[in-house]
Amino acid sequence: MSRRAPVPPGPISPTATPAFNWRVPALISLAVFAQESTWNFYDAQVPPLIQHYVSNAALIGLLMGLDNLVGVFVQPWMGSRSDRTRTRWGRRIPYLVVGAPIAAVLFSLVPFATSLPVLLLTMFSYGLVANTYKPVAEALMPDFVAAEHRSKANAITRIGTSLTIIVSALVSLLFVDKNIKIAFAIPATMMVVCVAVVALTVKERDSPGYRQALADRVDNKDEADQLESLRGVLKELLRDPDRRRLWMIAGVFLMAGAWGASRALMTTYGINVLGMTAGSAGGIALPGGLAVIGAALPLALLSDRIGRLRVIRWGMVVFIVAMLLGAVIRTPAGVIAATLLGSAGYAAYTVNAVVVMWDLAPSHRAIGAYTALYGVANATGNSLGPTIVGSLVTFTGWPFFLLDVAVVAFIAFLALTRVSRTSAVGVPADGLAESK
Repeated sequence: MSRRAPVPPGPISPTATPAFNWRVPALISLAVFAQESTWNFYDAQVPPLIQHYVSNAALIGLLMGLDNLVGVFVQPWMGSRSDRTRTRWGRRIPYLVVGAPIAAVLFSLVPFATSLPVLLLTMFSYGLVANTYKPVAEALMPDFVAAEHRSKANAITRIGTSLTIIVSALVSLLFVDKNIKIAFAIPATMMVVCVAVVALTVKERDSPGYRQALADRVDNKDEADQLESLRGVLKELLRDPDRRRLWMIAGVFLMAGAWGASRALMTTYGINVLGMTAGSAGGIALPGGLAVIGAALPLALLSDRIGRLRVIRWGMVVFIVAMLLGAVIRTPAGVIAATLLGSAGYAAYTVNAVVVMWDLAPSHRAIGAYTALYGVANATGNSLGPTIVGSLVTFTGWPFFLLDVAVVAFIAFLALTRVSRTSAVGVPADGLAESK
């Protein structure tokens, strides 16, 4: 990508706080919707394809986590690279336009695999390409939205993500048992269409974040490296005696692991324990998607009143309790009800987690890097979570799957209780400090 661009009209005033514009976050959420439209269906329907060749739950979880493991290495590099890219289309949009069509083709090829090696190769290829633009889509939001409004803006993004859960569930219910190849083609097509809409409607060059990036000039190379590069941010993070940001990253990793395992292995659980078909088991997530949509915006507004960390912790408690109830009421209706309640609790976490990471960033120059750190923690959790929970299932058995998920979520809760009420720079962060 070219790094040259026209000189912007002028620096952005750091004290200017524009009114919240609902239109821009709604359009940006389509970029996230584009990538999640395939990931959710992937989590629901690829495990049954693997089970044709592999029966061990831990190995299925490991194979499902490989794509996220790729993300651990690809996402930080791409997030940092997009921060430094300068083109007439912006710094994020070009990567979306190139990556989405390639990922869509690879995703459509998954059900055509006729052997385990071919299936794994297709899965790896899709995961590699899709992970290149995943953090780029997430980083668009703080480029456009002021810190005071990011919980509300991120709520819109999470609503869009939840819609993909509903779409995935509906496609599973309506098409998987009839023609799985057509079923895979539907989310792939949606991904390309959504990215096209974003590219045509979102003018990234007009975003405050991009204009500030063009206006900022750091002549000293060492200073620039410290402020902007992922390496410099990591060095500062690890050397800082304040460990609150590390606890937040640990909490994101663990909660992503619990949620990722509940998504990746739920269809297999429904087949093995509840006696459901692959299509009907894939539809278990439908009520959960509706719950996130209904809860996201009210929880974002509540977070502005009582604090983002407090709402996160309350939501995690609800998620844990829901998993325990699902483990006890071992029927399709009971698990669907537990999924609905647990998803509402997860909404409190997912609306605020990346916003807290932005709040904890020591400088506005590190926003992109902290988005990448969140992406790494999230991708690592999604990668290892199915393996960890799958290993627990190997010892406890599939009937205790939801109990195993609750254990991982409880450890995540303990980690997030260590995050302070103030930001990493010692000043109460907007929306982060909790009400007394």
